[in-house]
Amino acid sequence: MHDAKTPAASGAAIAGQVSAFYETHPYPPPVDDLQAYRQAWDDRRRRAESHLFWPAEPYRDDRSILVAGCGTVQAAHYAVRWPHARIVGIDVSAKSIAFTQQLKRIYALSNLEVRQLAVERAAELGEAFAHVVCTGVLHHLPDPDAGLRALRDVLVPTGAIHVMVYAPYGRAGIYMLQDYCRRLGVGTTAPEIRDLAASLKALPQDHPLAPLLRHSPDFANSAGLADALLHPQDRSYSVPQLLDFLQRAGLAFGRWVRQAPYLPWCGALASTPHHSRLAALPKDAQYATIELFRGTMVRHAAAAYRNDRPPPATQVDFDGNAWLHYTPIRLPDTLAVRDRLPPGAAAVLINRNHTFTDLYLPVDARQERLLGAVDGTRTIAEICREPAERKLARIFFQQLWRWDQVVFDTSRGVGAMAGG
Repeated sequence: MHDAKTPAASGAAIAGQVSAFYETHPYPPPVDDLQAYRQAWDDRRRRAESHLFWPAEPYRDDRSILVAGCGTVQAAHYAVRWPHARIVGIDVSAKSIAFTQQLKRIYALSNLEVRQLAVERAAELGEAFAHVVCTGVLHHLPDPDAGLRALRDVLVPTGAIHVMVYAPYGRAGIYMLQDYCRRLGVGTTAPEIRDLAASLKALPQDHPLAPLLRHSPDFANSAGLADALLHPQDRSYSVPQLLDFLQRAGLAFGRWVRQAPYLPWCGALASTPHHSRLAALPKDAQYATIELFRGTMVRHAAAAYRNDRPPPATQVDFDGNAWLHYTPIRLPDTLAVRDRLPPGAAAVLINRNHTFTDLYLPVDARQERLLGAVDGTRTIAEICREPAERKLARIFFQQLWRWDQVVFDTSRGVGAMAGG
């Protein structure tokens, strides 16, 4: 029901249903105020995002960006986020494009262009982009492979694509309720959505959907409820399916946008008897196995690159000495907590984007001092000038990276390696 294939004969009909669905239920719910969003983005946040996708390249804020399936607001968000970049947003929904055009007028977003266009027809734009963003879209297409190949074809050779698709195991309750609604013939009119919302209040507390009902913003309004439970086309991808999906499109997996949940060194798994077995697996197998152990991932967000991408490589590497020349950059949604600490800890580091409660990193006083020296401009070698500190630094900065506390500008490390 939710595999990665759809019969070709039904593709046009499904595409029409999806387009009509978004005309009636624009998603996300439209907004008319971008001021708070604009205030949240500064050069520090932009630099962190740039080096998440391009660790080996010097910081730039003027890359061209395609937001594919931009909905009502995402393209406008990117135009506010990156004022010196050229932003193009495409979507099949005329209503979503109209909402975005309104935001463009209100906020004078001269760097934004929007067009009503299907993801699969991205080549009709007649240009290539350094960054392609497609989040929450491909799993709704009748032919996701065609959509992803089309996006790969408009990606410049050194570009990066940000892909987010649904994951199957954490959405089991959603798929049960989707089937429930189909069996009852529940439609998408306002009264039917109200009746559905009222009926969900009687859902058993141990139903697989119950945690999402309590915590997910998708169920906070009628548009989100319709998008989650009444969408005409919805599929999901396990880790192996997603990696195959990228490969079929001519893309190479780079990293998870938030990687700690997928790594055996992070969280509760690090202290289990299975940790050494997990750590010995190839990376793809680690990710797939940990997805099964965690059990409740609802989406996968990844950075990917063309499989013919020229060097320099994007891989962060702590095996040689290049790491000394990495510049660590704090991710903006991280914080240090100093209440109710574990024994010996000076602080506990948390990334607020993590949804798993075991993903907290205790640090001692020496580690906290190293973290406090991170200013986004100094390399690890400049932070740790004493040789005695560098053994600690290698382990600690790799931890910070794995736990989504920092990203690295590795461009100086690449230069150091090239120079011998």
